[in-house]
Amino acid sequence: MKETDKENEGGWLRGGTRKTEKDQSWIPKIIKKRVCTSFVEDSFSNGALCQCGGVREMHGSIATGDYFGAAIVSQWDSSQHSSEYPTDAFGELEFAGSGRRHSHFLRLSCDTPPQIVYTLMTAHWGVPSPNLVVSVVGGEGREKVKTWVREVLRQGLVRAAQSTGAWIVTGGLREGVGRCVGEAVRDHGAAASSFSQKKVIALGVAPWGLVHNRQQLVNPQGSFPARYYVQNTSRDSCCLDNNYQAFLLVDDGSVGRPGGETAFRANMEDYISHQRTGIWGSGNIEIPVLCMLISGEVAMLERVDLSLKKTTPWLVLAGSGPAADLICEVLDDLSTVLLSPPISPSESEGGEGPCTELRDRVRDKVRRHFPAEVDLEKLVDRVLSIYQNRDLITVFHGEQEGPDDFDTVLLKALVRASKRISSDASEYIEELKLAVAWNRVDIAKSELFNGDILWRYEDLEDSMTDALVNDKPQFVRLFTENGLNILDYLTYRRLETLYRSLSDSSLAYTLLQRRLTERQGLAGLLPDLPDSLDGGSPLKTPQSPLTGPVSAKELSLYEVSRLLWGILGDVCEPFYYSPLGLDHSTGTRRALKHVNKLLLGDCPYREQRCLSPWASLFIWAVLQNRSEMAVYFWEMAGESVLSALSGCKMLRELSKLESETETKLSMKELAQKFENLAHDVFSECYQSSESRSFTLLIRKSPVWSGATCLQMATAADARLFFSHDGVQSLLSQIWWGDMERSTEVWKLVITFFLPPLIYTNLISFREQEEEGKSDELPHGRETDSLDGGDGGTVFSLADIMKTEEDAEEYAALRASLKDSSPSPPKLPYAVLRWRQFWFAPVTSFLGNVLMYFLFLCLFAYVLLVDFMPPPPKGPSTLEFVLYFWVFTLVCEEIRQTFFVGTTTVFLRMKIYIQDMWNKCDLTAIILFSLGLCCRMFPWSYEFGRAVMALDFMVFTLRLIHIFAIHKQLGPKIIILGKMMKDVFFFLFFLAVWLMAYGVANQALLYSYDPRPDWIFRRVFYRPYLHIFGQIPIHEMDADKLVEVECTDNATLIEAGAEPCLSTYANWLVVLLLVIYLLVTNILLVNLLIAMFSYTFSKVQEHSDTYWKFQRYNLIVEYHSRSCLAPPFIILSHLNLFIKRHIRRIPSVKIKHFVLELRGRKASRLNTWEAIQKENILSAHNKRQRDSDTERLKRTSVKVDSVLKQMAEIRDHDRRLRTLETELEYCSSALSWMVEALSQSPVIKPTRPPPTLRVADLTPLSPTC
Repeated sequence: MKETDKENEGGWLRGGTRKTEKDQSWIPKIIKKRVCTSFVEDSFSNGALCQCGGVREMHGSIATGDYFGAAIVSQWDSSQHSSEYPTDAFGELEFAGSGRRHSHFLRLSCDTPPQIVYTLMTAHWGVPSPNLVVSVVGGEGREKVKTWVREVLRQGLVRAAQSTGAWIVTGGLREGVGRCVGEAVRDHGAAASSFSQKKVIALGVAPWGLVHNRQQLVNPQGSFPARYYVQNTSRDSCCLDNNYQAFLLVDDGSVGRPGGETAFRANMEDYISHQRTGIWGSGNIEIPVLCMLISGEVAMLERVDLSLKKTTPWLVLAGSGPAADLICEVLDDLSTVLLSPPISPSESEGGEGPCTELRDRVRDKVRRHFPAEVDLEKLVDRVLSIYQNRDLITVFHGEQEGPDDFDTVLLKALVRASKRISSDASEYIEELKLAVAWNRVDIAKSELFNGDILWRYEDLEDSMTDALVNDKPQFVRLFTENGLNILDYLTYRRLETLYRSLSDSSLAYTLLQRRLTERQGLAGLLPDLPDSLDGGSPLKTPQSPLTGPVSAKELSLYEVSRLLWGILGDVCEPFYYSPLGLDHSTGTRRALKHVNKLLLGDCPYREQRCLSPWASLFIWAVLQNRSEMAVYFWEMAGESVLSALSGCKMLRELSKLESETETKLSMKELAQKFENLAHDVFSECYQSSESRSFTLLIRKSPVWSGATCLQMATAADARLFFSHDGVQSLLSQIWWGDMERSTEVWKLVITFFLPPLIYTNLISFREQEEEGKSDELPHGRETDSLDGGDGGTVFSLADIMKTEEDAEEYAALRASLKDSSPSPPKLPYAVLRWRQFWFAPVTSFLGNVLMYFLFLCLFAYVLLVDFMPPPPKGPSTLEFVLYFWVFTLVCEEIRQTFFVGTTTVFLRMKIYIQDMWNKCDLTAIILFSLGLCCRMFPWSYEFGRAVMALDFMVFTLRLIHIFAIHKQLGPKIIILGKMMKDVFFFLFFLAVWLMAYGVANQALLYSYDPRPDWIFRRVFYRPYLHIFGQIPIHEMDADKLVEVECTDNATLIEAGAEPCLSTYANWLVVLLLVIYLLVTNILLVNLLIAMFSYTFSKVQEHSDTYWKFQRYNLIVEYHSRSCLAPPFIILSHLNLFIKRHIRRIPSVKIKHFVLELRGRKASRLNTWEAIQKENILSAHNKRQRDSDTERLKRTSVKVDSVLKQMAEIRDHDRRLRTLETELEYCSSALSWMVEALSQSPVIKPTRPPPTLRVADLTPLSPTC
C-alpha cells in the first residue's frame, strides 16, 4: 500500500476518505500562520522596525485598529500582538539542482496542537511512526562544531537511528549542528540500503521568519513541488537543508528572530512521548523521546529546565560547549552534596548550611562559563532546578568514550529516565522493552540475557506480544530460548488479538474483513456495509491509534477458519472448529448463527490453550508474508514436510489475489523457499529410512486438519517436491500394487488376456509376510533407534486401500475382529493372487487403454462402414453398442464429478471443469450427444454425421492424456503443450499480416466483386496457401494471364458471373506478393522456429519435473477407478449405487492415499521427522558459518574486541603514567623531608637512612 494512501487517524482526521499527495486543500482550513498586527517600536532601530523584526510598512492599517500604544506596550508578545490566518506555505519541496527526492514542508502557527501535526506527518506524508525521537538542541548559529562532535553525530547518532527506527529532530537549517546532522544522514543514505534509508528520518523544526528565501515556498493552494534555490552551499546559512525528509516551519509572527519554535517543539516532543510504538500503537511502551544537548548558550538552560520538568530525559555531550559543559561540571562537582528537591525561598534567603555553599559553588561555575551574564542569581536558580532532576540527565564524554557504542548510551539514558519515572517497573524490564522497540537483539543478548538475570514468564509476556506484532523474529527466538513457554503464552484469545493487529494494508486483513462482514451481515449488526471491497470506500470503520479499527476487535477464530478454508480448499478440514463447538459437517449458515450466539456470551474457548501453538503462529506469519518469522515458526513446529508444503500452498494462493507486484513476487519467492525446505527435509528422511518416508507422505495429520503430504503437495503445485525419487518410488509402488515394479509390460498384456497365468511364475509378487505386524509390534521394537533404519517402520502397502470397496471390507473386518482374534484370517491363495493382479492400478490402466483402443476401432468402423440411415433403417447393432459404450463413459465422468471429494457439489463441478482433459471429455460427450440427436432425423442426418466425425477426432486426442504416464512420451507431451501457446502467438502475427496482404491484393486485382464467399477465399484462404507454395501466377501476373470468360458489368457480376482482372497496378501486385512471401516464409516462420527452440530448451530441463507431477494425478485417477474398464464398468457403478443409496453404506475412504496413525506410532514418526529436520538445519548452519560472509563478520567482531582492548590498554597506560608522575613527586618530597630531618638537630637518628635498591625491571609494553 502506498504510504500516502494510509487512512486518517485521530480527532478531526478520523474519516473514511483517503488523501492523495495533491489532495491537501484542507490544510489551510485547519492549520494557521501568524502575522504581526501590532507595531511595537524597536528602540534600537529609530522607529523603523517593530520588535517582531518587520518594518513599519508591513503592519499597515491593521496596527491602527489595535488598542495598544507605543507608550503603553514596551515588550512585543506573539500571543498578543499577532493574529492567525490560513497558512499559505505547504506541500512538497524540491531543492533545485540537488537531484534528491522531494521533502514535505508546512508553515504553521506556534500554537498549533501537536496532535494535528503528528497525524499529518504519519497519516498523510507517509512518515513512518518512530521507535525513538532524538531531539538535537544547541549548536545553532555560525559556531564551529568540534570534530569529535561531528563524528558522534555521523557514526553514533545516525547509525543508532538506523538501528532503532528513530526520528532525528533538529533546526533543519544549513548551519551548526543542523548541517552536521544533514551531512551525516546524507552519508548514511549513500552507503545504506533503501530499507535502512527509510528508517532514518531527519525532521527540521525551524522558525519561519529565520528561513532564507522563504518567499519561494508561499502558495496559498499548496506547492507540489515548490522549487527552492540554495546559494553558496559551502558556507553556513539559514537556508533549508536538502538532506531532511520534512520541515515544520513554526511561525510566531516574528522575522529574523531565533527561538520562535522552542515552545512548539517542546510541546510536540511531549505529545509524541505519550504515543505508543508499533503498528496502530500496539507496542507495550510509549515512544521514547530523548533530548541531546550540544554546546548551547544561556537561553538553552531555560529549554533544558522546562523539558526536565516534563520528565523528558536529556543526554549532554560533555566538552561540546558552554551550556553543556556547565551542566556536566555541576553534576560532577555537586554529586557529593545532597540537595532536597524543593528549595523554598525561605531556605534560599537564610543563607546558611549546605544551600549557601551549594549556591556559591554553582555561582562560580556560571560566572566562569558565562562571564557576561547580568542576571546571575536567576541563572543560578535555573541551574539548581536542573540539578534537582539530575536523574534524567546522562553525560556522554565523547572524547573519551567514542561513537561506537552510542546506541547503547542512548538505551541506558532512557532506561535511567524510565526507572526514575516508573517506580513500579524494574530497570531490566524497561531496558528490555526499549531493546524490543528498537529491534536491538544484540544489546538484549549482551546486556540482558547473558545469564546474570533470571527471567520469569510474566516479565517476557508483553515483550513477546510486541515482538510478534511488530515482526521481530530474533526477539521471539530469544524469548523462547530464555524461559517463555509457548504453550502457556498462546491462548485462543491472544491468537485472536494477533489477528486483530494485522496491518490494514495487508491482503489477509482485507480477506478477514470480508468474512467478518458476512457474519455481521447475517446477525444484522452492519446492514449498511458494502458487499464488496473491490470498489468504493474500503471496508473499514473509524480506528483508534492505540487499539486499531473498531471492527477488528470483533474478529474471531471463525473468520480465520473461513479464510484458511478458502485458501486451502478441500485439502484440509476447517481449522479451529473444535474450540468453537462446531462440527466439520455443519453448514455455513448454521455455523454463522452458532458463532454469533457464542460471541455474544462469555466465549469460554478464548481462555483455552492453543493445541498446536507453533503451527498456529506459522499460519499467522505466512498470511502476513513475514519470511524470517515464518521460517522460525516452521523450525519450531512439528510435521516439517507438511508444514512447509502448507506454507507453500497458502502463499501461492495469496499471490494470486495480491495486486501489488512487489508483494506478489516476495510471496512467490517465499513459497518456493518452503517447497525447497520440504524437498530437503524429505530427502533427508528418505535417505534415513525409505519405509518411514513413505509413511510420512500418506500419514493423516491432526495438526493440519487431516491433510497428507501428497494431497498438500498436489494442491500447492509443488512440482519440485513431486520430482523427488522418494515420492516417485512410493507412487511406483502404489501403481504396481503388490506386483514387482520390474515386471515387463508384455507379461501384463498376456496375463490380461490369459488370466490363469496369474497363478504361474510369469508375474512376480512381493511377499506379504509383514502385513498386520504394524498393529502388534513387540514392546522391544518401540525403543529402536529413531535416526534411521527400517526396523521400526509403521508402513505397509496393505494399509493403503485399493478401492472404496476394500476400505469398507477392511473396516468391517477390523470391527468384527475387535472381540475375536487379534489378527485377521488370511485369504485363500487363489483369491489373494486374483485380487493382487486385478486390483492393481497398473492393471486398471492397462484394461482401460486396451478397451479404449477397442472403442476407437468400433467408433471408426461405425463411422466409415456401418453408419446407417436414419430410423427406421438405422442405427445398426454395432452403433447401439457404441451408444451404450459412450453411456458408460458418461456414467464414469458423473462419478468423478459428483461422487469424489467432500466439498459442495458446486465446488466439485468447479474442480472437475478446471482440468484440461476433463474439458476434453466434456466436449467429446457434448459433440457425441449432438451428433446422435441430429443423425436420427433425415433433414439433419448429414450434419450429425459431420459432428460424429469431429467427435472422433476429440476422442482420439484423448489418447495423449493416457500416454502421459509413459516415461519417454510424458515429458514430450509437456513440451508439446507449451509449444501450443507459441503457435497462438504466431497465428496472431500471421493473421495481421495475412489480412493486410489479402485485402490489398483483392482490391488491386478485382475492382468489384460483391460475392462474400469469394471475398473470403481470396482475402484469407488464397494468401494462406501462398505460404505453402500454391501461387496462381496465371491470375496475378499480367504477362501470364489466361483468357477466361469474364465481365466488368456489375449487374452480371452480382448475378454470379466471373469478374475480369484489373491490370492497372499489376506491378504493385507482384511487389506485394514478393514482400508477403519474404515476411511470412522467412521472417515469421523462422520466428516460430526460434520460439519453438527457446520453449524446448527452456522446458526440456524441467519437463521431467512437470511429467512426474502429472503422473501423480493419473495414478490417483486410476487408483480410484474400478478394475473393470468401460463398458463393463457399469457393473461397478451399479454396485456403488446399491451400497450408497439402497443399503446406505457410507464411504469409508473418499480421499486417496491416507493412513491414520495414532498414539505412540504417530509420536515416534514425528520425533524421527524432527531429528531429520534438525540434521538439515545443522548442516545449513554449518555451511552458513563456513561462508566467507560469516567469516568476515566473525573477524570484524574479533577486530572490534581487540580495538576495545587496545583502548583499555592505552587508558591503563595513561593512568600508570599519571601514577608514576605522582609517585615521583611523592618520592622527591619524601627525599626532601628525609634530607631536611637529617640536617635538623631535632631528631637524632639511631641508624643511617635506608638506601634505594634498584631492581633490574624491564618495562611492560602493551600487546594486543
